[in-house]
Amino acid sequence: MKALDERAKKIADGLSAADKAKSELVNANKRVEEQLAAARTDATQRLADAERLAQSMIEEAKSRANEEGAKIVAAAKAEAEQEAIKVREQLRDQVAALAVKGAEQILRKEVNAGVHADLLAQLKTEL
Repeated sequence: MKALDERAKKIADGLSAADKAKSELVNANKRVEEQLAAARTDATQRLADAERLAQSMIEEAKSRANEEGAKIVAAAKAEAEQEAIKVREQLRDQVAALAVKGAEQILRKEVNAGVHADLLAQLKTEL
């Protein structure tokens, strides 16, 4: 009887230990699932933060590119305007020279540019 009682006690202790181990396994599985869920949430949050940061950087780069483009266009327009003014001045000089040559041929004598400088300057401004 004593041996059976001991055997029953060992079996009961073994079942108790198995139940305890099973309970600990369930608790460990719960903790693992909770940690996995927390890790997934953290990863999702970090990914969202990274996407927001990337979008912000893209928008900032676009803004800087637009500003730089506007500066380049403004500089090109200013340069074109200066070039146009320069070309107009050259054209006026050429037209004035042609007018003097035409007047020389009409008058069949040479016109002195130094003597007629005021008249030529006025003609140049009128052109």
